[in-house]
Amino acid sequence: MLLIIALLLIVIIYYLLFKPLNYWKEKNVPYTRAVPIFGNTWPVVFRKLSSAEVNLKLCQDHADKRYFGMHHFTTTTLLVQDPELIKKITVKEFDAFPEHRSFIPADVDPLWNKNLFAMEGGERWHQMRATLSPSFTSNKMKTMFALMKECSSQFSSFYLKKGGTVTIELKDAFSRFTNDVIATAGFGVKCDSLEEPRNEFYLMGRELTNFQGWKGLIFMLNLFVPTIAKLLRLPLFNKSVSDFFRSIVRETIKIREEQNITRPDMIHLLMQARAGQLKHEKEVSAPEAGFAAVEESEIGKNENKRKFGITNEDITAQVLLFFFAGFDSVSTMMCYAVYELALQPEIQKRLQIEVDQGFSKCEDDLTYDALMSMKYLDQIISETLRKWPSFIATNRRCVRPFKIEPVKPEESELYLETGSVISIPIYAIQRDARYYPNPEKFDPERFSEQNKDKIVPYTYLPFGAGPRNCIGSRFALMEGKLIIAELIRKFEFIVVEKTQIPIVLSKTNFNPIPDEGFWIGLKPRMTQA
Repeated sequence: MLLIIALLLIVIIYYLLFKPLNYWKEKNVPYTRAVPIFGNTWPVVFRKLSSAEVNLKLCQDHADKRYFGMHHFTTTTLLVQDPELIKKITVKEFDAFPEHRSFIPADVDPLWNKNLFAMEGGERWHQMRATLSPSFTSNKMKTMFALMKECSSQFSSFYLKKGGTVTIELKDAFSRFTNDVIATAGFGVKCDSLEEPRNEFYLMGRELTNFQGWKGLIFMLNLFVPTIAKLLRLPLFNKSVSDFFRSIVRETIKIREEQNITRPDMIHLLMQARAGQLKHEKEVSAPEAGFAAVEESEIGKNENKRKFGITNEDITAQVLLFFFAGFDSVSTMMCYAVYELALQPEIQKRLQIEVDQGFSKCEDDLTYDALMSMKYLDQIISETLRKWPSFIATNRRCVRPFKIEPVKPEESELYLETGSVISIPIYAIQRDARYYPNPEKFDPERFSEQNKDKIVPYTYLPFGAGPRNCIGSRFALMEGKLIIAELIRKFEFIVVEKTQIPIVLSKTNFNPIPDEGFWIGLKPRMTQA
């Protein structure tokens, strides 16, 4: 009897832990052998490598392959690194891959699952994208510019008042700046998170985006072991945070409707969208948003042909996503831009000249058009997002059976079942020497007028690709450019004793940032052109 039980246990263990590791072998797909339970992510679990480094090494090991298989813990994932195949999946065959992988059941955390990023790719997502898309055109960004500029001036003035060179940790500082921007441009709430470091809006924002401790475990379970996560039914946002933002949106909308208040912020735009007053107007003589800005697809540009109700909950979900992305990913972009400028004074000097000239033409009152016309600034932001994308990968989920035809002699037909997960390794692709020679070098000239046409399509993906690209890319770029221009107009960025050279990526944070922080010095400039 004991022998039978032991044999049954061996069989169960084999089918649960070991047989799934042969999934890609049985499909004749190249893969890196995984370990039970932890898959190919075991170096991250045991803090041997960062998530970015694991992805980069896997891609380098399969550099000659269009795609290869791996395991994110127990989830089988196909990594696609061929530009043409990425285009096919994200654009040409979008109907087969219309959504991101869901990691939280809709009824567990509806506020998360109602945002545009997490929504499933059905009719409601199409309607929501088309409804919200007009809120993010360059023309609408231009109306928010004044709100954002007030925050940037507030930020630089705080450090100028200290006198002399100030050593700061950029991630904390820029998180406070992006908090203030989102508070005013998203919710209509004015904050000064440097002068009032523990204001309620900032503390709630920190809690919203904090994935340390127990909340980090919830996130990891949902992302990598979804079966267990679904059984535990753990929400991403805790109740106090959700209720706080719901209350702000509800009260703001009520007051504005009762008192007929108009303010050029995101809530106002979403209220207009709900009323059917937003249309995808033609861009009028506004400067290009920049190389990194993504083009809206026809899905986003199409007008809704049937009535589509947007509730306060829908508005809260979208503004929360707006907050979530800005608080973390946009602040990370700013950190790396300033860090690279501090390390390379010659690039910084050239940018200072361009920014000084731009301010001078506006009589020191910077305009939206003047900011967006700074080409070298755009090159710097574009190269920052190339070398240091805020996310190491993006994903798509297959909603119907799909076949990838062979192209190379060693390939065979690959049949993907419904529910298959595709991962596009942004960090690794953007550090591939085939597309970006000497990829570890920070070189804004890659995006100069003479060179930018050499960038191979679908190898530059900081904001994703296809109809599910980042709807807020123009806002993020405007915010990043504005604070860099404001700071470099008044300060020189310098290396200090605590500056980490080179950057060592965190082995515990899923996003590519250092545990030690981004430390640099702000040295007031003696003269300004």
